[in-house]
Amino acid sequence: MKYRKLGETGLDVSILSYGASSLGSVFREINEKEGMKAVHTAIDQGINYIDVSPYYGLTKAETVLGKAIKDIPRDKFILSTKAGRYGENEFDFTKKRIMTSLEESLQRLQTDYVDILLLHDIEFGSYEEVIEEGIPALQQLKEQGKIRFFGVSGLPLHIFEKVLDQEDLDVILSYCHYSLNDTSVLSLLPLLEKKNVGLINASPLSMGLLSSRPVADWHPASEEIRQTCKRAARFCEENGADLSKLAIQYSVQNEKIPTTLVSTASVDNITKNISWTDEPIDEELLKEVLKILEPIHNQTW
Repeated sequence: MKYRKLGETGLDVSILSYGASSLGSVFREINEKEGMKAVHTAIDQGINYIDVSPYYGLTKAETVLGKAIKDIPRDKFILSTKAGRYGENEFDFTKKRIMTSLEESLQRLQTDYVDILLLHDIEFGSYEEVIEEGIPALQQLKEQGKIRFFGVSGLPLHIFEKVLDQEDLDVILSYCHYSLNDTSVLSLLPLLEKKNVGLINASPLSMGLLSSRPVADWHPASEEIRQTCKRAARFCEENGADLSKLAIQYSVQNEKIPTTLVSTASVDNITKNISWTDEPIDEELLKEVLKILEPIHNQTW
């Protein structure tokens, strides 16, 4: 496993990191013991960064993760969780709620601090509340030593530009914007470098689009995006390859992307994902797949 610097935090993060949303049965009903074993496997094989949120499985993911990491030395992994989003349409970025949210997360995670706390999906909340209450709450928690670093997460890239124009952050978490079909987060890199902000990239499979498995009904992508990604998956299959493998390799190979989060509650899957990062990418296959995906490049939802 390779490691890269996360902005100016001083943290060296594994290029592939573990997204614990699957532990909340977000994608499928999971076996709790296997989910915990997947976490142990990830850490044993070199992953040192784990991300979760109270929103995933409505606290289930944090609870299962807490059981999984309870007996692992705390200095063996970097842990981030989130605050502000608690249900499909439940957002609260007030200072009081952020403070109590972290306390609840620490109890579920069975630890006394998190390395990174992120305000979750800020584009859905009140921007004024995020700036006037949410970020000051993060600053206070950092001063108290309950978190080491803080930042925000969201889908639209302009939300990061807007916040960074007003506030100093340690990190941001961006998803679905550095993958085979969408590399638009690269446009943010000059700003992140100028402001010394670390980038956490999530969802190299574009929430399941870059896979041979059926795409979830709830996926917000347009029919054109879905069908084009399906064509890319079929092309890979016909050539004895796996689109998911290519997608993960593509996301982790860029030196400017410190870490990429993948989520699975399967021991086999996490083992496979980790081994792929050590294999050289098939450049010829990559060229053909990028050609297929070109019509939808940087299209979002």
